[in-house]
Amino acid sequence: MQGAIRAATVCAVICAKTPCSMPARRSTKILPAILIAAALAGCAGGVGEIAEPAALTGNHPFPVREASPGFDLHEIHGIDIAKYQGEIDWSAVRGAGIGFAFIKATEGTDRIDEKFQANWAGAKAAGVARGAYHFSYWCTPMEQQFENFRRTVPVEPDAMPPVLDLEWNHQSPTCPKKVPKEHALSEIRKWVQLAERHYGKKPILYVEIPFYRDVLSGGEFSDYPLWLRSVAAPPQVRYPGRRWAFWQYSDKGRVAGIGPRVDKNVFAGTREEWRRLVASNFGHQGATQTARPAAPAAPAPTLVATTPAASVAGAPQQANVAASAPTPPPLQASR
Repeated sequence: MQGAIRAATVCAVICAKTPCSMPARRSTKILPAILIAAALAGCAGGVGEIAEPAALTGNHPFPVREASPGFDLHEIHGIDIAKYQGEIDWSAVRGAGIGFAFIKATEGTDRIDEKFQANWAGAKAAGVARGAYHFSYWCTPMEQQFENFRRTVPVEPDAMPPVLDLEWNHQSPTCPKKVPKEHALSEIRKWVQLAERHYGKKPILYVEIPFYRDVLSGGEFSDYPLWLRSVAAPPQVRYPGRRWAFWQYSDKGRVAGIGPRVDKNVFAGTREEWRRLVASNFGHQGATQTARPAAPAAPAPTLVATTPAASVAGAPQQANVAASAPTPPPLQASR
């Protein structure tokens, strides 16, 4: 089963550049039915309590690439923001061609961005897809840091996956610490597994260059979608051989509706791939967070080939989310 899932993922990546063959398309139609049958068969044990944590969600749904032809040639653009951007006119942001926003939620074990709630609600109301991010500290356990994030960020099926911001923060007055690679990897693993089980989506990892060189340059966490910072060169120069889902290409951008300068980003895939992601709620798995009564035994279903929801034109729609973001205006190189 893992081999079939990996094959489907490889096909999805290749499809970003060339059409997949017909046999690959047929296999992706049959696989969901098999998974559904297996899941229903596992419910045949009678009524009881399901106390184990929700399962991890498997491979992430984002198309990835290694090289960019240039940020201005990408079809879907976005921003990342925090309290430093002040009051934001989200309708103007949407009108400026912004399709998604990563919004700072928390930092460490006890800090909450004071603008998070307003930005979270404002982005959704304006139809801008949004995801929340947590800024990591290396002085406190990641389990406690995740609790801060969990208490702050609601589980909303139409939201983008949660993001873990991975940086060395030498200028921090409270936590300038730099930890050994193995310790950092262990702590990252704790946070992403807790987040994946709670939110039902594989988290995105935001990475800046020094942290990547020290901790992730060996290919660690390659099964997670990466959001790479590279404002002075394209990502293939700073992160050779590494595939990414999002690229932060500027930290001095200007966007209508936002007074201060703002970070700008692009999505690795096409407009159509973005539309499918939004329609599928970014691969949301509906993770269970607490024990619940098990369902009564059900008869085994008849296997019928189906088309995955993420690729169906009539997939569940989120009316307030930017499934088809406006074409962004021409942009100038930042540096």
